Amino acid sequence: MPRMSFLVGLAAGYVLGARAGKQRYEQIKTVSGKVWQSAPVQKQVAVAKESARTKAAPVVADFVADAAKATSEKLRASRTVPSQVSAGRDRTTGGDPWVASAGARDDDPWSSATRR
Repeated sequence: MPRMSFLVGLAAGYVLGARAGKQRYEQIKTVSGKVWQSAPVQKQVAVAKESARTKAAPVVADFVADAAKATSEKLRASRTVPSQVSAGRDRTTGGDPWVASAGARDDDPWSSATRR
């Protein structure tokens, strides 16, 4: 039932808005612009921005850090190191650790991601 009343209200608003035309739209736009620029509204906007900066930012930062840590752990777990590579130097490719041909597997996501 609430959905039906919403649809009826939406339809009524559309019909009335279409009848009012562009002049009424411009009037509403002007008034809403004045309200948005008023001192009380802008004061609340500043409060909301500060709240987001001090309360939400640390939560988001923690979420991003946790996601980055989880992703790095998954990459490390899926990485396979060829037996020819020791201390970052590949004996079969002249010491270039980024050449993935020596001992790399095609199904290894780390090797395929770092292959030149």
